[in-house]
Amino acid sequence: MRTTITLLITLTLSCCTLFAQADGAAPEVNVHKAIQFAKPDNFPLTLDIYVPQTGKKSYPVLVIYHGGGWLVNNNSIMNDMATKVAREGEFVVANMNYRLLGDQNNSVTMNQIIEDVFGGLLWVKENIAQYSGDPTRVAITGDSAGGHLTTMILTRGRQLESDGFAGNSLGFNPSYLPAGKTAEQIAQEDGLKVQAAVVSYGAFDLYEAAKGGFESPNNVFWKFGKAEARGLFSNAFNVNDNPERYKAVSPIYFVPKASEYKLPPQFVHVGSMDTTTPPKAAQHYVDLLKAGKQPVEYKVYPNKTHAYLDNGCNWVGSCFNKDALWPMDDIISFLNKTLKN
Repeated sequence: MRTTITLLITLTLSCCTLFAQADGAAPEVNVHKAIQFAKPDNFPLTLDIYVPQTGKKSYPVLVIYHGGGWLVNNNSIMNDMATKVAREGEFVVANMNYRLLGDQNNSVTMNQIIEDVFGGLLWVKENIAQYSGDPTRVAITGDSAGGHLTTMILTRGRQLESDGFAGNSLGFNPSYLPAGKTAEQIAQEDGLKVQAAVVSYGAFDLYEAAKGGFESPNNVFWKFGKAEARGLFSNAFNVNDNPERYKAVSPIYFVPKASEYKLPPQFVHVGSMDTTTPPKAAQHYVDLLKAGKQPVEYKVYPNKTHAYLDNGCNWVGSCFNKDALWPMDDIISFLNKTLKN
């Protein structure tokens, strides 16, 4: 989760050009804004797509999920990262939105957020070729809460069913499905499979977070999100009586062994001074991956706190133009190695 509040500015342009070259040459990145991919319960879900303008017919794809404690921010908080990856890495970037817990009169549940994320990835894989993206070379990434959502795709992206969380198996029904496909068919086809993942100071265990007070007013993100504190699945459920629900949205309990299911290469990173999603949480996730013989690279950045991939500077003291440089170089290098070879 994130310890920053961002002033969100709604952009109404459908497409714009970023970072034109100083000599008047062709622009480097075209940005297609606010493309709607789903409308669950009449709530529009959108994404922005960043397309490099270097003349290639096809580029690998990075899908970004923002952080904010599942209660604040939208995809604009990742604009700097999206632009840098598109411009310097030459990737088509899909910068995603999803519902927050406080949306729809503070009624959104955690499984619905995950269903939005699953649906957004399905839309990208089906449509990204229209924006010069290669749907066979897709990486996903997220920071903080977005890191949780990224690892949910990896560990729970095959637990799909049309009944969603109402079913006995606590599966997920994506907010978007390709025409003529059911959730079960997508699961059988492994339709959410990706080729690489970057997990940035992620959250992995909502079961323990709920036991530790996430659902209480002491969690300041409810105030930031201008929502009354409540249960992740409404006040009809609580972590003590319904642990299976909380564990079902916690990727740490579902890391498979490679002999059961081979996960894509992952790059996991965190700041050494992060107290929001501390290194010990990332280390535990990495240890499980290694124990299962899954491919993973792990780095702890010295003297960095939380949210260093946010735009600009934030109140935890992280600034993108200073604190994100080393991690961004490593992220782009990892993506190049895994998707371009």
